[in-house]
Amino acid sequence: MTSNAQGRTAGVAQRFAWSERWGPAAWQTRWRAWRSDREGEVPIRDWTGAAGGRPARIAGFDQTLVWLVVALMALSIVMVYSASVALPDSPKFSRYAATHFLARHVLSIGIGVVTALIVLQVPVATWEKGAPWIFAASLVLLAVVLVPHVGKGVNGARRWLSLGFMNFQPSELAKLAIAMYAASYMVRKMDVKERFFRAVWPMAVSLAVVGSLLLLEPDMGAFIVIAVIALGILFLGGVNGRMFFLSFAVLLGAFALMIASSPWRRERILAFLNPWDPAYSQGKGYQLTHSLIAFGRGELGGQGLGASVEKLHYLPEAHTDFLMAVIGEELGFIGVAAVLLAFFWLTRRVFVIGRQAIALDRIFAGLMVQGIGIWIGGQTLINLGVNLGALPTKGLTLPLMSYGGSAILMNLIAIAIVVRVDAENRHLMRGGRA
Repeated sequence: MTSNAQGRTAGVAQRFAWSERWGPAAWQTRWRAWRSDREGEVPIRDWTGAAGGRPARIAGFDQTLVWLVVALMALSIVMVYSASVALPDSPKFSRYAATHFLARHVLSIGIGVVTALIVLQVPVATWEKGAPWIFAASLVLLAVVLVPHVGKGVNGARRWLSLGFMNFQPSELAKLAIAMYAASYMVRKMDVKERFFRAVWPMAVSLAVVGSLLLLEPDMGAFIVIAVIALGILFLGGVNGRMFFLSFAVLLGAFALMIASSPWRRERILAFLNPWDPAYSQGKGYQLTHSLIAFGRGELGGQGLGASVEKLHYLPEAHTDFLMAVIGEELGFIGVAAVLLAFFWLTRRVFVIGRQAIALDRIFAGLMVQGIGIWIGGQTLINLGVNLGALPTKGLTLPLMSYGGSAILMNLIAIAIVVRVDAENRHLMRGGRA
């Protein structure tokens, strides 16, 4: 190698050494080390550009789920007001102001939100310990509502207890209670879930007691929802498939027997099969026909907010059971699809939280949350099916949206429990203790 070449090589090496020691990269490394010393951090080599080794911020709960619930309730305020604003024109509601139902609905939401914030502070372990007692309390309230001069009757049904500032419906508490009780039951019976009489029979007796009390009100719709919640939790809990389908068949047979033994239930089924028949269109099929008219008028984009005609004393219970029909008429197919998409995402997210809890070996929390998902998703589908004529008419509200104090209250309590389970799941996944 010539002297010139050797000189050039030495010069390059010298410049590289100087750059490594005094260049911008070296000063950047010194600055990070000094800052780490000042902040008490351990210096790391950050080749990926992460924020100085600081951990990413992790939310304590599912904020998207909470904001979706807030959006549904905000829409419910608008739609309940729109569906009920014309009710004072009727002699039955003539003493009410135009904003009567709106004010009571907002009050129910406010009470529900405050109660949900309180429930959010209760650990899931407390609910697990108290599940049998909550179920027993719901049975007592279902029996109390049948006592004359205690339970409040509306349209021939005795389903409510008057609390002064609102009416409470014990069947709404029973929906949450059965989700808790069935989850607790499966945890206690996990070792005998393959045996019919030891695993399924006690739950069948409990359902029979609840069903008997609900049918005395009568409230067959609530009984269907409660039965679906219980069977769903049994299935998800790992009960033998043959036993599950046997229980399902027995339950279907019981529903068929109840319909066959009740003349007015038979008429309702016949009206459902052909609501446009003149024999039913002004009777048992009246609500269904006007609900279908409302959906038909809505078309794709709706008639516009507040422009519904069916709510003008044509469609009974437009602000409660048939709120979806008013949404369909005023907001059209797009509005109905948006609401259904929101409920689909909500139900799916609830099931994901339940699955995460089970993966963390929190069986009770997981099954309870999935039972709540079955409740919200199943009741939404039943309400939509009733409004569209796909299912026989039942007195079931649209969760989180329909007017009704106790329904809104229990829905928000259930959502608060789901958020609590999600927060505890995230705590455990970050290395915390149960």
